[in-house]
Amino acid sequence: MPKKYKAKSSCGEPLCYKVSAVIAVDARGQTVLPKDVRRRLGIAAGDKLAVIIHDSGGEACCMSLMKIDNLSRMVRGPMRAILQEGDV
Repeated sequence: MPKKYKAKSSCGEPLCYKVSAVIAVDARGQTVLPKDVRRRLGIAAGDKLAVIIHDSGGEACCMSLMKIDNLSRMVRGPMRAILQEGDV
């Protein structure tokens, strides 16, 4: 029987959302994360971010950015369970 894995938020529970900054996209599709946002999230030059698109009713409605390190930790457990199932 496959092992069950309960997904956890990378931020802990409960989550609280707030607008931290308003940013613009330039003609090349680029944007700048404000220094305070980078500092609070520990984002440094060269860090990779995943763009996560949220759908509602089949339409993209919003997006989130997540450091790849955090995303990797979130999927590591479920992937480990899937890989172990293949060893059975």
